[in-house]
Amino acid sequence: MPVPVSMFVSKPSRLLPPSSLRLPQHYTTQQLWDIVNPIRLPSNHHGASFSNWAKTFHCTPSNVFLPQSSNQLPYIFDLARREHTTVRATGAGHSPSDIACTNGFMIRTDNLNRVIHIDVENQVAIVEGGMSLHKLHSVLAEKGLAMSNLGSISDQSIAGVVTTATHGTGVNYGVIPTHVLALDVMLPNGQVVHCSTEENYDLFQASRCGLGASGFIIAVTLQVEKAFRLRERREVITFDDAVYNLEKLASGAEHAKLWWFPATGRMRYYAADRTYDPPKPVKGSWFWDIFIGFHLIQFLLFLGRYLPSIVPLISRFAFWLGGESPSVVQDESHRIFNLDCLFSQYTTEWAIPYERTAACLSELRTWLDAEHRDPKGLRPHFPIEIRFSCPDDIWLSPGNGRKTCWIGIVQFKPYNLPVSYRKLFSRFENIMASHAGRPHWAKAHGLGPQDFKRLYGRGYDKFVKVLKDVDPEGIFRNEYVRRHVFGEDISTRVYKSYTS
Repeated sequence: MPVPVSMFVSKPSRLLPPSSLRLPQHYTTQQLWDIVNPIRLPSNHHGASFSNWAKTFHCTPSNVFLPQSSNQLPYIFDLARREHTTVRATGAGHSPSDIACTNGFMIRTDNLNRVIHIDVENQVAIVEGGMSLHKLHSVLAEKGLAMSNLGSISDQSIAGVVTTATHGTGVNYGVIPTHVLALDVMLPNGQVVHCSTEENYDLFQASRCGLGASGFIIAVTLQVEKAFRLRERREVITFDDAVYNLEKLASGAEHAKLWWFPATGRMRYYAADRTYDPPKPVKGSWFWDIFIGFHLIQFLLFLGRYLPSIVPLISRFAFWLGGESPSVVQDESHRIFNLDCLFSQYTTEWAIPYERTAACLSELRTWLDAEHRDPKGLRPHFPIEIRFSCPDDIWLSPGNGRKTCWIGIVQFKPYNLPVSYRKLFSRFENIMASHAGRPHWAKAHGLGPQDFKRLYGRGYDKFVKVLKDVDPEGIFRNEYVRRHVFGEDISTRVYKSYTS
């Protein structure tokens, strides 16, 4: 029997200002439509359809809402229940999968981005879930604070980062949700529940990597730290040296990562540590960074769609552009953590046990070397990114219970044109799976309930139980959740923009 929603203790919330409206159940369905119509986007509005950043997945929801306040959400939820449809929240749409897609109701969280409270002394920030990381950096910087770790971009909303267990790199740093102290989650009945390790623990655990299915994240309480800069050392090493010295490299800085260019047999090693010295940013060059590093590379990748044999040459050229001499750059933390993703892309990333990294990389090299020797072999783009994180206890975090190495592969889409990637990714994923790999939740994969039961054990069962308890009617279960978590027969390509 489902546990009633009332099992989750809620308190009067300072997050929701008083509303003159009655509870949704006091209105007829038509009256609810009249209430939400002012925040419903017309069908000819550019926001009435959705494409992710890479333009690899696209959907046209039945209705798209742009609420101005969390007070308006319960009316959307109740209307969805009456119309027998689902609700999906979406932020920047940067996930390279269909995790944000839906045929039901979509809520764009752009305006749910207020600062609720900043506690400078205790280094704690409470913000609405729709706030982008870019805005959060600015908000924190004004108070002399910063996030402790970041991934490669800051376009996402903080709720999106939390619900997909987004990560950065650092053997002593967990996925970003490990820095979350508390969440305020709105359930399908409009109830706001405050949860943390000390209060409503199961909902907290489920929501820190909840795939948008455990409730609507109204607010995030985040542990931050004193603002800092990063001093990043950059050098070139051979693949063999990287594998041999892996432990030394991974632990050689607070935030270390490797970029592997398989066609060259070499890697770029990035080692960043905190500093409070003045910034020394890299001086950009329009000719080398923009004209050559962006436009020429993109044109060459375009040619590579028709002449795959030149892709390894493009990889070597791109590697050469980065230089081979060791260098040091020093800047504000988020500017070092983040990077320019350059072109839209297909990508997949898996997390493997750290102790299997050397064996996994060696197997990947054997495979890719064979592809390069074959005149008709697959031609991977570049780089393959290798990052690290420490163990955590979040039920569905790919880093749950183990020190982790993250390995990601990309295929660029020059001028947003499709390229072949499915065979390449399938073989990559088979190798990752053979090393006890877990896929990044925000990125496309083909795993289902039986796979996740094996990979996450009791944590997966607990997660599913919470979803059934808080949302027995499945209001927050979009196609991604129904496919991967509940095993429904929904094609992974239902929202694909192109067939490639």
